Amino acid sequence: MPQSSFCLHAKYKSFWLLSLLFLAVSQLHAQTACEQLTGIRLANAKITSAALVPAMDLPSQPAPHAFPGAHVPEHCEVKAVATPTSDSEIHFELWLPPASAWNGKYLQVGSGGWGGVIAIHSMITPLNRGYATAATDDGHVADGTGKFTMGHPEKLIDFGYRAIHYTSLESRVIMNAFYAQPLKQAYFVGCSDGGREALMQAERFPEDFNGIVAGAPANHWTHQFSGFIWNERALFAKGESILPATKLELLQSAVLKQCDALDGVRDGIIDDPRKCHFDPSILLCKAGDNPDCLTGEQAEAVRKIYSGPKDSVTGEQIYPGFEPGMEAETSSWRVWLLNRVQADFGNSNFADAVYENPKWDWRTSSLHDDLELADKKEASIVNSYNPDLRTFRDHGGKLIVYQGWEDAAVAPRDAINFYNQVTEFLTQYPDPRASSSNGSIDGFYRLFMAPGVSHCTGGVGPSSFGNYALPTAGVPDDADHDVVLALDRWVISGEAPDYIIATQVLGRESEASGSAGPLMTRPLCPYPKFARYKGTGSTADAKNFECVTEKAVSKR
Repeated sequence: MPQSSFCLHAKYKSFWLLSLLFLAVSQLHAQTACEQLTGIRLANAKITSAALVPAMDLPSQPAPHAFPGAHVPEHCEVKAVATPTSDSEIHFELWLPPASAWNGKYLQVGSGGWGGVIAIHSMITPLNRGYATAATDDGHVADGTGKFTMGHPEKLIDFGYRAIHYTSLESRVIMNAFYAQPLKQAYFVGCSDGGREALMQAERFPEDFNGIVAGAPANHWTHQFSGFIWNERALFAKGESILPATKLELLQSAVLKQCDALDGVRDGIIDDPRKCHFDPSILLCKAGDNPDCLTGEQAEAVRKIYSGPKDSVTGEQIYPGFEPGMEAETSSWRVWLLNRVQADFGNSNFADAVYENPKWDWRTSSLHDDLELADKKEASIVNSYNPDLRTFRDHGGKLIVYQGWEDAAVAPRDAINFYNQVTEFLTQYPDPRASSSNGSIDGFYRLFMAPGVSHCTGGVGPSSFGNYALPTAGVPDDADHDVVLALDRWVISGEAPDYIIATQVLGRESEASGSAGPLMTRPLCPYPKFARYKGTGSTADAKNFECVTEKAVSKR
């Protein structure tokens, strides 16, 4: 070997050894810095553990959970408990990527249902993208009910808004201690109850976050849960009203036959169910109860679910009804209505949180009285339905709300109702920076209605657009296809999302095995615009659709 080559080789060998030594020292320093976080004194919380977690690959999970395998990068895992009151015990986790991998941003994820667990799976994607990410159990341990609120008003407040706020406050203190650079942006992302929490942040703590994504927000909690009781009574108050699961196909087929092609494309998806004026009485049995028809009692139950609850005393609409078109899908009526998931939530809310009486009975209670007490006792705590978003708007915050049109948990029209209320309110207080008359809301708030999409995810329509906890195989990881990345682009560059491309895949089971892929793409358009087929090209390709504004649709 020539001497020059030997010397070069020796230099590279020395460099390689020094690099290994530097890496070892850096990892030791990172671990030490991570573990030393337990010594941080927090105002209303205590760090219970801080440990460096090595990178790992999580295995795929089969149905019904059906998560694809996921890579979890190395991070500092911080666990803490916040105690803002003597009856508070708010657990939260904060995952900190190494300083070299940190993008300078913080992303907090929301919970679902009654909370009670830390949404670990929702933290994986943000961590992979370089975010410091956190989540909370909302101040209690989950059992699927609201029993944790009985005799514990402070725990109801923790669930309603305090847990998410204190998680944000204390996480920032920890980040400041761990990183040598300041925080650039902070985001909150959640769906269902997490969507309620997201809007709660915009309303109650408007300067905590630069950007917020609220999916299928349960922000009209007291009215939504009153609607759950209305539907329970419609279906189960009388035995003859019960709708057998076998008749859901009958119902959905009849709806699609009448309404599928209203948007010009027959594809099993109703783009705007408000245009579908379906009357279940066309399926009435003519000679007794049979599998191919509905009895009068069953048709009346369906009609009540479509129309939504009305106050028996005032006659006012309490909450919108649920939309026709996806009754037979496994993630829709079958689960939420027939399997009584709606009913379980409704009963728990009124028996546990409102009346604090396990003997409360949906069969004999007054919906008018129930809602009146719920609004008096818990609305100011759990509802995030305040249209005054001026402070969030004025400090430069950006808000994206998405809502599936075939959601059987959160009535889709309520997302539109709230959007309209915010619009109406802000017309009184226009943004002087806005360039158009409607810029007061368009400049910071976009609502995307997703045709054929169920609660948060799933459904027959293109239902993957960054709303899954983990990435979906075959979907580009960019701001045009991912709602969280679209929010980040909007905050950073000021480029508002004029569309988000949603993708339909083979299914979560196939995706878990690594064989999923796109079947259809469609643009989701900012309300009040809708996607319309241009008339040429494949109807399975988003590029053959455009976002257009249509005439207002009358209320049902």
